Amino acid sequence: MSRTGKKSSSDGETTPQAPLVNESIKGSKSRFPKAGSRKESIDPKTTDSQPQDKTPKTIFLDTAKTLASETELGSRMEENEWFLKKLGRKAINKRLDLNNCRLTTANVRETGEALKVLPELEELNLSWNSKVGGNLPLILQTLQEGSKIQTLELVDCTLTSEDGVFVGQLLPRLQKLEVLDLSINRNISGSLNSIAHGLKSTPNLKVLKLHSCGLSQKSVKLLDAAFRYLCELRTLDLSCNKELGGGFEDTAGLATLEHLEGLDLRQCSLTADDVLSLTQVIPLLSSLQELDLSANKEMGSYSENLLSRLRFLPVLKSLIISNCALKCETFTALAEASIHLPALKVINLSWNKCIGGNLKLLLETLKLSMSLQVLRLSSCSLVTEDMTLLVSVIQTGHLVRLQKLDLSYNDGICEAGWTIFCQNLWLLKELTELDISLRPSTFRKCGQWFRHLLSAVTKLPKITEVGMKRWLLPVSQEEELQGFDQDHRSSIHFDHGGFQ
Repeated sequence: MSRTGKKSSSDGETTPQAPLVNESIKGSKSRFPKAGSRKESIDPKTTDSQPQDKTPKTIFLDTAKTLASETELGSRMEENEWFLKKLGRKAINKRLDLNNCRLTTANVRETGEALKVLPELEELNLSWNSKVGGNLPLILQTLQEGSKIQTLELVDCTLTSEDGVFVGQLLPRLQKLEVLDLSINRNISGSLNSIAHGLKSTPNLKVLKLHSCGLSQKSVKLLDAAFRYLCELRTLDLSCNKELGGGFEDTAGLATLEHLEGLDLRQCSLTADDVLSLTQVIPLLSSLQELDLSANKEMGSYSENLLSRLRFLPVLKSLIISNCALKCETFTALAEASIHLPALKVINLSWNKCIGGNLKLLLETLKLSMSLQVLRLSSCSLVTEDMTLLVSVIQTGHLVRLQKLDLSYNDGICEAGWTIFCQNLWLLKELTELDISLRPSTFRKCGQWFRHLLSAVTKLPKITEVGMKRWLLPVSQEEELQGFDQDHRSSIHFDHGGFQ
């Protein structure tokens, strides 16, 4: 007899098998009574002599209720799949990524429903959807105590101050939260008191990003009070908050982040008092691997002591201090400290004019940083002497791991400087990107060094991009480049901005 028909019980009685349920609902079968057990439950002969937990009517109602619940859940799951398919997305490995889906108001409501049937969800990304703003409580109201969410990304969602208050109230429910990104939501600054209070209840938080959120001096004070509770924090991004300047005058909480690996304070209008306070704090962050202080121009006059103390960060891998208006004395302090940073992989000193003619101060660092992969010296007023020095370091094999080299916007380098550089460029076997473009206001003709450049590039197995905008090519060199492009079109791109 068919397995879907009747099945004989142990005493010869036949019972109908339980109705089939959507197989995608895990564990649903265990909720139904097994075939063959029905007699023991409802046989009137045994009712008086044996105690029963449930009457036949109760079992029938419970079974019907379970079926209705499972049917409703199955229906929701189908609706959820249809909703995600409509957006061209799907939940994969406990991750739901709806970033930049152009969610409509109707979609936002559907997202609230979709989350109900994803109780195992660990990562949720709603970034770059402006309609999320003002509707966040509606979307995330299903996240209850014990939620498994570990990552919540809400970048540029036009969040309102009310949304910010809701986030603060939601955080205590998200005990497993490890990543929170609220970047580019300027209106949440008014509700930072609520957010900071909620952060105190997220002991497992490892990444906090508040880039471009309109933070103020007061915001820093509120956050600093929360830092004491974030013992596991690894990454802190407060960048591009121009009103934040002056808020670091007393940051005792920041100093407690002993596991912090990444600190981004670029374009925060840091003041002299901020720099003084950070001079005391940053050396205590011994686990720091990435530090970005770029676009804080007041640092140029007040950061000598701060930069000299970078020597106490033994595992620092990335140092970005571009566009900080460094003075000769502050650059000297930085150069002397960098000798003690052997783990450096990234150095970005672009847009600091004082480096021109003084690259020799960085000579020992370039020799000792055997792991250096990225060197950016754009718009540093470099001169031919600096290029000669750089070539000497290349020749001695101290930059063998260099992958990206940016020498753009250094118009003071003469033809001899470019020639000696291009003649030795082939020694950088790991190089993938090179930029020697001129500044937008400058146009110059390529000299004979261009042939050396083409020759060197053919010997660099990993290079993919060569930037040389606003260099003018005579007809003969133009033909050479066109021939080169045809031979290496699939692997190397010369970004020359068109022939002039």
